[in-house]
Amino acid sequence: MSGSLYEPEPPREVKPFWRRTGTVVTSAALIAALFGGVTGGVVGAMNAPGEVVGTSSSPVALQSSSTLDVSAIAAKVLPSVVQVNVVGAQGEGLGSGVVLSADGRILTNNHVVSGAQKVTVTLNDGRTVDAKVVGTDPSSDLAVVQAVGVSGLTPATFADSDNVKIGDHVVAIGSPEGLQGTVTSGIVSALDRTVTVPGATRRSNVSYQAIQTDASINPGNSGGPLINAAGQVIGINSAIYSPASDSGQAGSVGIGFAIPANQAKQIADQLT
Repeated sequence: MSGSLYEPEPPREVKPFWRRTGTVVTSAALIAALFGGVTGGVVGAMNAPGEVVGTSSSPVALQSSSTLDVSAIAAKVLPSVVQVNVVGAQGEGLGSGVVLSADGRILTNNHVVSGAQKVTVTLNDGRTVDAKVVGTDPSSDLAVVQAVGVSGLTPATFADSDNVKIGDHVVAIGSPEGLQGTVTSGIVSALDRTVTVPGATRRSNVSYQAIQTDASINPGNSGGPLINAAGQVIGINSAIYSPASDSGQAGSVGIGFAIPANQAKQIADQLT
């Protein structure tokens, strides 16, 4: 991360972080890429979307300027969030994704689908359909997949992430540990945090300026949205700080990171 207090450590060997948890990444200490699985190892990174505009931009009503109506936000955004299921040479895993178009174009992280031999998507209504990877950008840890044979999905609405402020109320939605449709809330804790995620080699490490949040996110949230009070996507959840222990990683400790929506939108356009 930026600043002398959070300078990334030099690249070092990391162990796979699985058993329905995720991959391990490093930045200042230990950060877990939010990809859940049963067996397997470290996977790659994806690309982000270009111009993606949802079907509705009407704000979700708040009770007051300091109170977030999480139930209203969840009702609006849950139809636009999917679970991404992956089978690869190293086993099975899962992540989350954001619907970009009614015909099934979906944004997720590259590390969710990297090395995938088979991809399916579980929609908010419970249907599981086949999907194919249509574009990846390991340098930004973003990717786009296409659900096969679907129509009438609800695209998410993306906000201008340059307008995000420290202290803004946010909501995260995804499939932590495979628990699809999990909703958590918090605030924007910091902006422009430099997060470095190891790639397949030391030369392929992925770095980006992230939105930091204390909303609870865990392995399996990768590729899911971070949402503002208007029900708009401001970031793609991608990594967490997770202290290591003898038994593994601690999970969410209130330090999560999201790729800003503007970056994701720009790359998504280039991938499709």
